[in-house]
Amino acid sequence: MKSLHLADLSDADKVVAMTLAFHAEQGFDSDEDHVRGAILPLLEGIPHGALWVIGPRKSPVGYVAVSFGWSLEFGGLDAVVDEIYVRPAVRRRGMGGDALHQLSLGLREGGIRAMHLEVARADEQAQRFYRRNRFALRDDYVFMSRVL
Repeated sequence: MKSLHLADLSDADKVVAMTLAFHAEQGFDSDEDHVRGAILPLLEGIPHGALWVIGPRKSPVGYVAVSFGWSLEFGGLDAVVDEIYVRPAVRRRGMGGDALHQLSLGLREGGIRAMHLEVARADEQAQRFYRRNRFALRDDYVFMSRVL
């Protein structure tokens, strides 16, 4: 099932609405201007990341946002899954896993050497989902951030 489509500007309103729903679910302090400002460059083709919609293009059920970087450890281009979201009403139907699988195949074809993501330590359900989709914890590492 092809359930992943590279998003473009025609998807903006749908993706903004889903992102606001995801951010509210996660307790992030985001408003529409903030979200739209973060999403539009991805939809316009900025080289630092991309966004895909999950499900039918006319009525997507989720999205995956990815940023790109360079890793000496992994030997080249790498990708970070910044956010993956599937609407609560359609979760547990395999669409998120299918999207991650399709994404990994496409990124590998594009020369990406590794794909990373961040998950809350206490979110065991999400960790199980990611393990089922071939992500592994790196016990000796902690993802750290500095807001600039």
